[in-house]
Amino acid sequence: MSSTRRESSKPLKSEQAEDQLETAKGRQVSSLREYAEALGMAILLALFIRTFVVQAFKIPSGSMLPTLEIGDHLLVNKFIYGVRLPLLGSRIGAFSSPQQDDVIVFIYPEDPSKDFIKRVRGLPGDKIELRNKTLLVNGQPIADEHAFFKRGVMHSPRDNFGPITVPEGHVFVMGDNRDHSHDSRFWGTVPIDNILGKAFLLYWSWDAGEFRPRWSRVGHLIP
Repeated sequence: MSSTRRESSKPLKSEQAEDQLETAKGRQVSSLREYAEALGMAILLALFIRTFVVQAFKIPSGSMLPTLEIGDHLLVNKFIYGVRLPLLGSRIGAFSSPQQDDVIVFIYPEDPSKDFIKRVRGLPGDKIELRNKTLLVNGQPIADEHAFFKRGVMHSPRDNFGPITVPEGHVFVMGDNRDHSHDSRFWGTVPIDNILGKAFLLYWSWDAGEFRPRWSRVGHLIP
């Protein structure tokens, strides 16, 4: 009888081991599924935030000097002017419309593969004119405190412009670095539906020439 009991105990131990192995495999699969679901949700959330809420941009040129320097990294509020529907190009749920002095990121009208950043200087219906670098809106000089002119730069046709009237549904934009900015003076106004958002915060700045961060600029609101 002792031999019979030994023979019957072996299959029992084997079955228990198999059950434990199956249970372990099931837990492993369940854990992997949970991790995959969590990763998928994180990716979807990141895409949602990037598409509709906030997006990061890097400044590649000096057209907005001295307000924005080459190597500045900034955050753009993408919902303030309404959520832009990527496929349709239209927007819904606007909290505000573009205002004078807003720094905006937009799709470059002449090449939709590029994003530009400039300052709004004219709203729909405004008459825009430049006389010897002085900006006039509706026939009156306006405060242009962010405009930067470098000494020694020769006069150019961009110093005198217009007058033109900004079409409905468009804005007139200019770079703060007026002598070195390719803007509405050259290629026209920006459709409001092309605006991706309003720049509001510098979160990082890198000086490639000195190969170091510009710590004093980090965390500054964009004027």
